[in-house]
Amino acid sequence: MPALPPTDDNAALAAPSAAGPSFSPLYQQIKALILRSLQAGEWKPGESIPSEMDLAARFRVSQGTVRKAIDELAAENLLVRRQGKGTFVATHAEQHVQYRFLKLVPDDGDRDAGGPAERAILECRRTRATAEVARALGLRTSDSVVQVRRVLSFAGEPTILEDLWLPGTAFKGLSAEQMEGYQGPTYAMFEIEFGVRMVRAEEKIRAVAADEQQAQLLKVPRGTPLLSVERTAYTYNDVPMELRRGLYRTDRRHYRNELS
Repeated sequence: MPALPPTDDNAALAAPSAAGPSFSPLYQQIKALILRSLQAGEWKPGESIPSEMDLAARFRVSQGTVRKAIDELAAENLLVRRQGKGTFVATHAEQHVQYRFLKLVPDDGDRDAGGPAERAILECRRTRATAEVARALGLRTSDSVVQVRRVLSFAGEPTILEDLWLPGTAFKGLSAEQMEGYQGPTYAMFEIEFGVRMVRAEEKIRAVAADEQQAQLLKVPRGTPLLSVERTAYTYNDVPMELRRGLYRTDRRHYRNELS
């Protein structure tokens, strides 16, 4: 392909980095440009993106190059292909991915047993990030965060005690009423109300014993074994947007993950 004068969209393909020229495959560069548009909110969760032909014309590359970039984004659950309809931005509001990050399932394997989680918000306040929270979210200790504590119950049984920390700037105005009143998944509410889509997460898991307060909130005896799950969730381009620490009862449920 002959060299082209850079435009706003293809400047990233034409300009070498400060460290030297980029040698990443062309489809990876197109993938990065599509990610940039997703991050900027050009296409919202649930909306369709332009066709492969249109994107190929926009980026001045072959349709096959665009298709390969989209294939990777679809494999990473960032885009969804729909036969005969096009390609759409993935969303947590879709039924089949609503609880993609919730791995605690009933022992009988029926994820829908007991219906959706009932949320009780115990605390929702703005505070300053501690050193640990700032480090996890890429903030300064002087930056504000929204701190949330809640209990999730299934069929009336308290099952998960969670503490969440969210960047204050991105989640300005988040309230306890909003957290408790939204009927769908929390991550879907983050998309709709704040334009923040969680695209991947890292978790650390260990066993702990319930202290007095935790036992009271989960209605178990003090010292009951709990599963501690610490999660950092990221939006596009690996920007951390949530630190979540959950304590899970596993007397009737278990943590289930699929590896491939």
